[in-house]
Amino acid sequence: MDQDGQVVPEGWKCAETPGISLRVKKGELNKYEENCKMDVLTPEQRHKNMSHIKNKNSKIECVLRKALWDKGFRYRKNCAELPGKPDIVLTKHHIAIFCDSEFFHGKDFENLESQLKRSANSDFWIDKIKRNMARDVEVDIMLQNMNWTVVRFWGKDIIKNTDNCVRVIESMILEKSRSR
Repeated sequence: MDQDGQVVPEGWKCAETPGISLRVKKGELNKYEENCKMDVLTPEQRHKNMSHIKNKNSKIECVLRKALWDKGFRYRKNCAELPGKPDIVLTKHHIAIFCDSEFFHGKDFENLESQLKRSANSDFWIDKIKRNMARDVEVDIMLQNMNWTVVRFWGKDIIKNTDNCVRVIESMILEKSRSR
């Protein structure tokens, strides 16, 4: 019998995971349990691994940079001199461009939050995404106070509508040149 009092078929074993009653074949139980562990690394090992994950040259950044380069725009990448280290900086035009992933920057956060509340470690992820969203606003304000124009694109918009993203940037450049 399993933890719910149901009969477990012969040749099967019940995997006892809190809140989950799952039956797997006896030979597959260890493989299942290995996949279900929260974390097999110590906090120090996890910190070391996570610190080596770089936030540069993501697919969405590369797609937008290539499109801008093909249109003749020259830019700086991940400019550390500016707040928030914008992904793409058009220094000549004072435009800072951020390529934001939908999950980490909270696109449609109301729906995302309700999904996250049902997941493991929900408090961590909800707090993290809220901090990211607040930081995005702070960075935007700092850059605007420094007379920079800030543009933020969602990753899927870049992938699906790269030409539209480039047109937005071109129109901002045109608007800035008219206002001079």
